[in-house]
Amino acid sequence: PDRAATAAAPPPARGSPRGPAKMASPLAAQAGTALRGLARRSALLRGSFPAVQLTPKRWLNLQEYQSKKLMADHGVTVQRFFVADSANDALEAAKRLKATEIVLKAQILAGGRGKGVFNSGLKGGVHLTKDPKVVGQLAEQMIGYNLATKQTPKDGVKVKKVMVAEALDISRETYFAILMDRACNGPVMVGSPQGGVDIEEVAASSPELIFKEEIDIFEGVKDNQALQMAKNLGFKGPLQQQAADQIKKLYNLFLKIDATQVEVNPFGETPEGQVVCFDAKINFDDNAEFRQKEIFAMDDKSENEPMENEAAKYDLKYIGLDGNIACFVNGAGLAMATCDIISLNGGKPANFLDLGGGVKEAQVYQAFKLLTADPKVEAILVNIFGGIVNCAIIANGITKACRELELKVPLVVRLEGTNVHEAQRILNESGLPITSARDLEDAAKKAVASVENK
Repeated sequence: PDRAATAAAPPPARGSPRGPAKMASPLAAQAGTALRGLARRSALLRGSFPAVQLTPKRWLNLQEYQSKKLMADHGVTVQRFFVADSANDALEAAKRLKATEIVLKAQILAGGRGKGVFNSGLKGGVHLTKDPKVVGQLAEQMIGYNLATKQTPKDGVKVKKVMVAEALDISRETYFAILMDRACNGPVMVGSPQGGVDIEEVAASSPELIFKEEIDIFEGVKDNQALQMAKNLGFKGPLQQQAADQIKKLYNLFLKIDATQVEVNPFGETPEGQVVCFDAKINFDDNAEFRQKEIFAMDDKSENEPMENEAAKYDLKYIGLDGNIACFVNGAGLAMATCDIISLNGGKPANFLDLGGGVKEAQVYQAFKLLTADPKVEAILVNIFGGIVNCAIIANGITKACRELELKVPLVVRLEGTNVHEAQRILNESGLPITSARDLEDAAKKAVASVENK
């Protein structure tokens, strides 16, 4: 999860972006984390935190420097920065900044960078210094080494780039975000004069400090709305108009890049009297990829699991888990239900693989190829609700995959919906060792039993 712009635990009184939670919890909870990111923010607006509300996962991942560049390109005030992929480039960047103090940040798609540890021995993926030479020395121990944080795999993630930025003091921190909210049928501004901390904590302990303002999608953010939000955030004097201008520019960014969320935490002011967006957390609408080709081309998939990237080639959504029963489904909600019912029956899901609605036989074959390539998989559970999928296509794909891949693990299939009788005929007449199930409960019990009996 969530995985949208990036993350760091900032040093005290310094601006440092925080980012999406990469999946770290076990089993089905991993998938839940990936799918609940926006739901949690949306719930914040309604004053509730539903435990199981799901929203589609946003697949685009941008590094912090990429998100900050998007903000700067749209007139949003951010820290001055350069990006470097070598220690020498980092040193030269630090010199070019001519800043009183410099912050060096490792660029990976995970939170907790500030408290992370490199396999070079260096502690911390975020460092402050006033000496440009130190930037080069630190970058030498960052670039090309793995940084392990609480949100990365145990071995960490290799750092390929660092961001060299001007360090600014923050005299006051606030929270500001714009997001799409189903309850309001459109975009909403959310703000709090208490920033720099998890906004959920503020909402729970001090709900009176959360301010919400719905935006008319046709009229946009009005001047009086922006000024009122700036006032609610505690900006005073000339800073109030400056903050309002930044709010309007953030909304312009939100629209232009087809964002579903732009979150700035902290949205702060400096002792010099400047309003700065120190954060760079943006979530994108994956359905707008056709309109945002340049932005989606920046997606860095190198930190994804190789199987996730391979699945994406065939329009399959794959999330790896820690168990041994593979789940092959159509729809994220069905995937979660399948993972949960396997767990309830004493099994452990190895993944969920979402086929989606526009299914082709070739996709089914590639899905089985992916699942059987995972050495952890000891059984496969196919759970298809065919309202949007022709079950016969699934059945043909299954039988073809079983024959050509010489499937060695037990296969349990539950099909329901469109053309299901033809699908059952195809499976029954295939002569293959495929176990049919009446419903989801029956399928889960049979899948778990097939593993236990091995």
